[in-house]
Amino acid sequence: MDLILWRHAEAEPGDEGLPDIERALTPKGQKQAKRMGQWLDSQLPESCRILVSPAVRTVQTAEGLGRKYKTVPALAPGAEAAAILKAANWPASKETVVIVGHQPTLGQVAALLLAGEELDWEMKKAGAWWFVQREPEEPVTLKAVMSADLVVK
Repeated sequence: MDLILWRHAEAEPGDEGLPDIERALTPKGQKQAKRMGQWLDSQLPESCRILVSPAVRTVQTAEGLGRKYKTVPALAPGAEAAAILKAANWPASKETVVIVGHQPTLGQVAALLLAGEELDWEMKKAGAWWFVQREPEEPVTLKAVMSADLVVK
């Protein structure tokens, strides 16, 4: 199974009057999402599942990919690493799965997959980490780590 963890792009700062889930991308974040979305689109198979947190900033990030996606409430800010893996059907899914989500959860999922425990690893905004596990008994490998600022325009 291939699992891509994609952190949302740069968002507006939190505001006391605006719920966190309604924070939108900044103009810079919109550019990051489009750049990373184009790179991912060129790398992903035609058939893959794209699962997105219901937060405005993650939905806007996913739209940069230009593919159909499904919003999943279990991926909202504050989700547990286990909920992310369950939503992705890791490692049993037959399809590639892209998760568009949040810190610190995505970093914790990355640590769990590679180090075997939920550590607070940092993922850059708009960054994507691509994991592969072909068979349940095989180790998880990190295929790629990409950031929006490395994508050639």
